[in-house]
Amino acid sequence: MNLRQHWEKIYNNKQLNQVSWYQPTPAISLQFTEQLNISRHARIIDIGGGDSLLVDHLLLLGYDNITVLDISEAAINRAKLRLGKNADKVKWVISDVTEFNLAEQYDFWHDRAAFHFLTTKKQVAAYLAVAQKHIAPSGKMVIGTFSTDGPEKCSGLPVKQYNENNLTGLLRKYFKKIRCISTDHLTPFNTIQNFLFCSFQKVTI
Repeated sequence: MNLRQHWEKIYNNKQLNQVSWYQPTPAISLQFTEQLNISRHARIIDIGGGDSLLVDHLLLLGYDNITVLDISEAAINRAKLRLGKNADKVKWVISDVTEFNLAEQYDFWHDRAAFHFLTTKKQVAAYLAVAQKHIAPSGKMVIGTFSTDGPEKCSGLPVKQYNENNLTGLLRKYFKKIRCISTDHLTPFNTIQNFLFCSFQKVTI
């Protein structure tokens, strides 16, 4: 089973609140969006957004230029169904992020729990090249990954854990750290997952 098939199976067999990453309110992501002063008209992309509720909250707050990218068509179709007519206000992209290639650039790149599934140097390098290309010169990025105190697997797949030093060091060529925090996520199964969230400013090279 390839990666796309794996995620299609997950989203075809589990409901929104049956996956560990489910959040009725993505509070940390929304806090970073506010703290980074992201304009209501900013070009925003949510990487691995799937059927996350972040897009719902952003629309309610008046953000009007949102793109959601996910490898799973099933996840995106579920989000569209949930949003109803509001789905037309969002741009939807079905793609592996490491193969993403559009002419558009974004002012705010958000990634909660996608980056840590990239476990090889080749995958990470491809992701960073895509991010560097698609983030505008003055753009900002937020990445949320499992910390070194977090899980070693998710949805049956291995993940790469990060601490502040190795995540910021990995991104240093293209992105300057603004802020990092550690936060616990309570899953629908009443387990705790520790996350590292870091915000970055794109640097001119």
